[in-house]
Amino acid sequence: MNKKKNQLLLLIALLAVSIGCGYSKPKTTTPAISQLSPSSAAAGSGQFQLEVDGSNFATGAVINFNGVAQATTITSSSKLETMIPASAITSAATVPVTVTNPGPGGVYGTTGATSSAMNFTIN
Repeated sequence: MNKKKNQLLLLIALLAVSIGCGYSKPKTTTPAISQLSPSSAAAGSGQFQLEVDGSNFATGAVINFNGVAQATTITSSSKLETMIPASAITSAATVPVTVTNPGPGGVYGTTGATSSAMNFTIN
């Protein structure tokens, strides 16, 4: 009986080692913003297209305007576009704009990487 128990423990140890070998958590690339175009808008004006230039924008990247994810068009790995609704610029303020790349998903979850904020001015 002791021999079978030892064999089972050895099998479990080998399986644990073999499952862990060669696997590492996929890395999520952090995006960076270099420019917003336009960089400001008049309070109370209509909707407008915002272009975000930068680097490391992944497939599925999303522009966040004042903390709200916007429907985003990916033009390239360095350019994103979105339409900012008039309701988002009703009064003067400085609001943060960020870009979030999606996470790797799978067994590692879906947490992505978000850029540092660049300020957008509502005059």
